[in-house]
Amino acid sequence: MTPKLGMGPLRREQIVRATIRCLARDGYARLTMKRVAALADVSPGIRDKAAMLAAAALRVTADLDRRVAVEARGARGARRRLRAVIRACLETAVESRDFWTVFIEFWGEALHDRRLAAVNRQAYARARRLIGATLARGRATGEVRAVSLEEASAVVLGLLDGLSLQLTFDRRLMTLPRAARLAETVLARYLSPGDRR
Repeated sequence: MTPKLGMGPLRREQIVRATIRCLARDGYARLTMKRVAALADVSPGIRDKAAMLAAAALRVTADLDRRVAVEARGARGARRRLRAVIRACLETAVESRDFWTVFIEFWGEALHDRRLAAVNRQAYARARRLIGATLARGRATGEVRAVSLEEASAVVLGLLDGLSLQLTFDRRLMTLPRAARLAETVLARYLSPGDRR
């Protein structure tokens, strides 16, 4: 689900970035294609508001993927790789409120739109696979106990989503380093080979 396939990549990118800014500023209820077009400095002609929301969600997800890749560069071992994911997610919550604003709007609409729900399911399945691959390597080296990879990946995502949302809404809740340490401690305990649940 992307904006008009016939439009050029530069124009599509302008529109997606403008959609993100509009969502962050005004929310989905006040999102209009006229506002997006004006902000993107392109002619109106976009019709599918849900497709724009999906494209915005996919864009901020790709941005987060890049942050994780930068943070994880050179990380050896499952624990360090997981630490990179934690730090990238929590930094995004503190430094880029637009990310979570887009997802909050996206999740609300995905409850009522099958196409958006499918995009959400695919995004979470992909995230669980990526985290699961890290956990599988950790399991193979003895860093991570024998766990269901899909279940453990869901736990990791649940913790990160929850902490990130709280930091997005209340930046005074705790410092970023403290939030990262708490997440690392909780996950280390949950995943520790010595913890046989």
